Amino acid sequence: MSDVIIDVREVPKPQRHPQIFGAFDGLAVGDAVILVNDHDPIPLHNQFADRHPGGFAWDYLVREPGDFRIRISKTLDAPVPRVLGNSADAVAGGEAGVAWKLDLDDRPLDANIITLAPGGGIGEHVGGEVDVLIHVLDGTGVVGTQTGPVPVAVGDLLWLPKHSRRSFSAGDGGLSYLTVHTHREPTLTITPR
Repeated sequence: MSDVIIDVREVPKPQRHPQIFGAFDGLAVGDAVILVNDHDPIPLHNQFADRHPGGFAWDYLVREPGDFRIRISKTLDAPVPRVLGNSADAVAGGEAGVAWKLDLDDRPLDANIITLAPGGGIGEHVGGEVDVLIHVLDGTGVVGTQTGPVPVAVGDLLWLPKHSRRSFSAGDGGLSYLTVHTHREPTLTITPR
């Protein structure tokens, strides 16, 4: 076992958490980061709990005013599966927009729940550099394609190939759907109408 010591007292604040997580992510199970700080980093603990639930141990070595030393050890080699939310709860309000999104750092996957108001929609656009899987969660609607409309209803799974033309129109009861695709930096802003 080997521990990495990181004294963040002289590290600029925007660089602290990325440096700590970068070091932690490179550890083997059983190894640790020894964090030296001038205060109790409770927000950092909360971020570890979100990113690595059950996968780290947080042990105070020194806990005195102006001097905190914490051993953050890796207890698992990968994050554990967990419930992130409930799609029925996310679509229950029926308000248009993004009802839920996968909000984890350093992930290779993006997922969102989009809700369109009754009669609302998203105008025609060309998809980005990734394929997208759509799962209809609530309501009905139509997905516009280059070869014509595709009616959709609860339970339907659609594949939107990268660079394909598409539009979305909600039926009388609105439309809510889950999108899943590999992570990419946003290049297109799509606004429900």
